[in-house]
Amino acid sequence: MTSDAGPEPSLQDAALTSGASFWTVEGEGIAPFWLTDGPHGIRKQVGSPDHLGLGASEPATCFPPAVGLAQSWDPGLAAEVGAALGREAQALGVGVLLGPGVNLKRDPRGGRNFEYLSEDPVLTGTLAAAWVRGVQSEGVGTALKHFAGNEAEHDRMRASSDVDERPLREVYLRAFQRVVEDARPWTVMSAYNKVNGVPASEDPWLLTEVLRGEWGFEGAVVSDWGAVADRVAAVAAGLDLQMPGPDPDGDAGLLAAVAEGRLDPAALRRAARRVAELAARVAASRRPDAAFDVDGHHELARRVAAGCVVLLKNDGGVLPLAPASSVAVIGEFAELPRYQGGGSSHVTPTRVDVPLEELRSRLGDVRAARGFSTDGTGDADALRAEAVEVARAAQVAVLFVGLAARQESEGFDRESIELPADQLDLVRAVAAVQPRTVLVLSSGGVVRLAPVVDLVPAILDGALLGQAGGAALADVLVGAVNPSGKLAETVPQRLQDVPAYLDFPGEFSRHRYGEGLHVGHRWYDARGIDVTFPFGHGLSYTTFDVSGLALTAADEGITATITVTNTGDRAGREVVQFYVGVPGSAVQRPVRQLAGFAGVTLAPGESRQATALLRRADLAYWHPKAQRWVLEPAGYEVSAGVSSRDLRATATVRVEGDDVRLPVTAETTLGELMADPEAAAAMAPMLGALTGGSGVGSGEALGTDMARMIASIPLGRLDALRGAREGKRPADAPEDAR
Repeated sequence: MTSDAGPEPSLQDAALTSGASFWTVEGEGIAPFWLTDGPHGIRKQVGSPDHLGLGASEPATCFPPAVGLAQSWDPGLAAEVGAALGREAQALGVGVLLGPGVNLKRDPRGGRNFEYLSEDPVLTGTLAAAWVRGVQSEGVGTALKHFAGNEAEHDRMRASSDVDERPLREVYLRAFQRVVEDARPWTVMSAYNKVNGVPASEDPWLLTEVLRGEWGFEGAVVSDWGAVADRVAAVAAGLDLQMPGPDPDGDAGLLAAVAEGRLDPAALRRAARRVAELAARVAASRRPDAAFDVDGHHELARRVAAGCVVLLKNDGGVLPLAPASSVAVIGEFAELPRYQGGGSSHVTPTRVDVPLEELRSRLGDVRAARGFSTDGTGDADALRAEAVEVARAAQVAVLFVGLAARQESEGFDRESIELPADQLDLVRAVAAVQPRTVLVLSSGGVVRLAPVVDLVPAILDGALLGQAGGAALADVLVGAVNPSGKLAETVPQRLQDVPAYLDFPGEFSRHRYGEGLHVGHRWYDARGIDVTFPFGHGLSYTTFDVSGLALTAADEGITATITVTNTGDRAGREVVQFYVGVPGSAVQRPVRQLAGFAGVTLAPGESRQATALLRRADLAYWHPKAQRWVLEPAGYEVSAGVSSRDLRATATVRVEGDDVRLPVTAETTLGELMADPEAAAAMAPMLGALTGGSGVGSGEALGTDMARMIASIPLGRLDALRGAREGKRPADAPEDAR
């Protein structure tokens, strides 16, 4: 291999920058290695390869997908899952695991939302960094994806995600930045889409200036499968490895571009070197005799899944189920569980726990009814009638509803967030005869619950929980596990309320991010919109008191501490969330945004402090004119609570921020200049001449605040305005006044 500086790159160098097959990389002087999906389980295909999850793959543990894992709000669990995936990757001979996905859930209709963590960049980045550290602790690389702006599936291979600079930096890149800086992933995967008109795989600003220059990324940049249209532009921009391969014509094209002066030879040598370094890192970490404990990993998957279940509602203490209860278990998903998403991340599980079987093993009297069909078989009226009779005869009904695999998957976005009509009819019919009805939700994306929330006393959100989800749900339903999950995305009252409603997914190959900074809970709070269940919401079988908020400001940010007390009669875990706002800020900000969180597990009557560092980076905003992060000097209002709408304590702390001084140009406004005290004193005589002091030129005569009116005037326009007042053309003005 050659270094970045040296002789002309060779054909072997060029070949290293594309895959050797669909899933492998090899070349002269390096040890071959595998890259494969996925974020919640190893999908190593054994037959004909594909990127859509169609071909068979070797059995592996299917852990809770990101939509479920995020509901744990538990970096420790995320790290455990990552480490287990790393062990399985070692056992299956995989060198780089393609994940995690940290694109944000900008809209609940996003088809791949099940594979992403949250609507919030702080929660997403914190959990993803823990997952990456876990995987890489076992000597297996990760591929942070999809960099960047891949928040929709519609037209994803050519559409442009058009995002203003501040939301791009503060929202959509922030999770990527946290993972790169905190966890040092071995690779980053570029996205299919364009970002503001530039293909992500060919964007030097994204791949080199920001990723490497600002964030210090030192690994290899790999493309999403089939994302690269122009390999010369991609290598020049900072892409190191195009997947899949081989691509002999593209290899030759790179050398031709070097010979013709269209590609810097150092760029090609640099890409080849990074791929070789990745190969060496994989080889050095490989454990040929590695194996994993199939049963042990299934039990881990079960424990993690139980920590991801969210108790949305529990009126009258319907849950947990009494052991001697007569229970009706209704719904197709009770027998055919929905536990993972479709597409490239689809895992062949080692086993699957079935909710109905698990409940029968724990409860004495369980009767079942299918209730509805997701494949069109069976008469809907007859299925519903059978379910009603089974529910009527029981003491409690547990009704499993949600979305089938064909209704949400990689490759397309949903058109609505409604539960299927036959399931809504079933809920209404069952609830009419059984007042003690528990809904159990299984879906990879948010579903609208407004039509059913008042019909039933209890609701569990299971999202997608992986292969052990059936046992985990049973554990929570019977009270063997006290639920502690929290929603990682808002459940709106209606689709029309969501931030991107008018712009999602886009048209004419443009995805316009018109909601700006106000994504998820930030949007609903800014507009005062009622929601069915807020971001961060989740109940328990015990109760907690949260009080005594204390704040300390330092160079690294704000340290927030609050006391949590378990006031109930069961051990349980509470997640305290810290939201920050800046009243009277000089720039547009969300009313409040998540800046940190901390989970505490407490015995009955126990108290403990929960502490979180609200990092400087998460308090700062991106200044488009200064082209840097700015921490605004201000009073920062911190609210601590157990959801974005259940805030228990609020306090304010003064933070000494950054002094921003911009170069003075002809486009600098008077208002911007007058914000500097020295400049204001120097400009006072000119302003007096411009306003005329009093009389016809004064604000009093014009019926306005003259100072505020002229604040927006650029300095380059002052000559024209003052000359007009004096009856002169600008060229006639005295030299010293121009």
